[in-house]
Amino acid sequence: MEAFGNFLLLLDSYLGSSFWFPYVLLGTGLFFTLYLKFPQIRYFKHAIKVVSGKYDRKGDEGDTSHFQALTTALSGTVGTGNISGVALAIFLGGPAALLWMWVTAFLGMTTKFVEVTLSHKYRVKTEDGTMAGGPMYFMDRRLNMKWLAVGFAIATVISSFGTGSLPQINGISTSMEATFGIEPILTGAVLAVLLALVILGGIKRIAAVTSKIVPFMAGLYIVGALAVIFYNIENIGPSFVSIFEYAFTGSAAVGGFLGASFAYAFNRGVNRGLFSNEAGQGSAPIAHASAKAHEPVSEGMVSILEPFIDTIIICTLTGLVILSSGVWNEKFENQFDRTDMVILAGQYEQNNESNKLELYKYLNEDGEHSVESYTGKIEVVSGKALGKDFTIINARSIAEDVRFTLSSNDDPYTGTLEVVDGKLVKQNIVVTGKSLIHSATLTTKAFTRGFFGEYGQYIVSIGLLLFAFSTAISWSYYGDRAMTYLLGPRSIMPYRVFYVAGFFWASFSDTTLIWYLSYVAIVVMTLPNLFGILMLRKEMRETVDKYWQDFEKEQQSK
Repeated sequence: MEAFGNFLLLLDSYLGSSFWFPYVLLGTGLFFTLYLKFPQIRYFKHAIKVVSGKYDRKGDEGDTSHFQALTTALSGTVGTGNISGVALAIFLGGPAALLWMWVTAFLGMTTKFVEVTLSHKYRVKTEDGTMAGGPMYFMDRRLNMKWLAVGFAIATVISSFGTGSLPQINGISTSMEATFGIEPILTGAVLAVLLALVILGGIKRIAAVTSKIVPFMAGLYIVGALAVIFYNIENIGPSFVSIFEYAFTGSAAVGGFLGASFAYAFNRGVNRGLFSNEAGQGSAPIAHASAKAHEPVSEGMVSILEPFIDTIIICTLTGLVILSSGVWNEKFENQFDRTDMVILAGQYEQNNESNKLELYKYLNEDGEHSVESYTGKIEVVSGKALGKDFTIINARSIAEDVRFTLSSNDDPYTGTLEVVDGKLVKQNIVVTGKSLIHSATLTTKAFTRGFFGEYGQYIVSIGLLLFAFSTAISWSYYGDRAMTYLLGPRSIMPYRVFYVAGFFWASFSDTTLIWYLSYVAIVVMTLPNLFGILMLRKEMRETVDKYWQDFEKEQQSK
């Protein structure tokens, strides 16, 4: 599994983590923002009226209302990205990463408006009478690029696992174990059964469930976040300053945080922003294609609200909770994931400035450095390592109070451990100690620093359960629409079986590996979609212009 994780990281280095991907994503959003004259600002008020049903007509074709389509799409985006993804972005890039999440969301409001409008315009009615749409349909029916449509649909199926199923249940099970002590496999088994019961009912049952879950879970999470923010109100000003202070220079080392370069903060902020709101990925258009609407632009208007709610509101609250509580640069007792841990040659100290500089360069791949991975043997007595010719790095921080125990019975280990290229060879050893933490664990810790105290962690656990479970529900629909396009309605049931099975498996798999898989899946889906909407830029502007002409005539006739 470690070798597979390294392979995924290699792929990601050429895709989502490459220098060019953020520019392609943000560049597309910026282009359409200017090309369509800032629709995310000009049409925002109108979008609220559309989603309220003010302009609905009887007899509009579709399976769901505007509001249900919005909540289904939101349930697909409001998930672990809002709880774990924001924490991961700050952990990797420092406070400045949050700024780039905002930029991604603002430009993403326009990107989503475009992709939803075009997908809704070319949707079709399937053999079973339900609506099917998404970027694969405009690629096929309008661009006549069957190969691109097939590629996108295949990527959607893969991404339904990498975005919707695997990381969601992994985040839930990790949080439930940390908060309530429930075994991950048990959490996975129960929720896999519930997932199967919901998705077997198709889009109407999915929409009915998500339209009830989304408002409740958002309200609960916002209350919990505000309880932390107001408790640490004196830190809100400095938190905002830290977000902007290092936006173009990279974040400085603070506490256990060893610093992050501009490139790292920018890349991770954009990457996590995309994972959170999915603008440009082409997933939300699949949900919106089911909406009852006589005019595709009106449904595109509805989608403008998604990145605003998902990232500008909910992700910002998560970020402020983490920053104002101060947990983002503190070390906590935790069990080290092998993928987060590396053993370096030589002794590095937290208070040594030259040591920190070398580690900064090493962790951020920023310039030449003298840091090398350790290869050799470590003598351990009663769980404690002897010798000072190595340093253990976990979660991008210098680990402290490290202990080695046997995974079979938690007894302190005594013996010799072999290390090759910074990695432990022996697999039945559990490593624990103090280091930085990330993902859902970091957010959970932050929520205990508010008016609710330790009870705050339950809000994260319940919120994560609802957020992530609803995301898994929505993504099952995205996947089955892609399978419908590829192989027809008969392929839906086998897909759902595999989807539920993968959901269960991921509940007890390595957290970091799941995130690595999602990195690759997201980009593989995004690139064909961005290419398609850029190809149809002129048609998009003409469609929007015609919408306003028809709208004004309709309003004048009333």
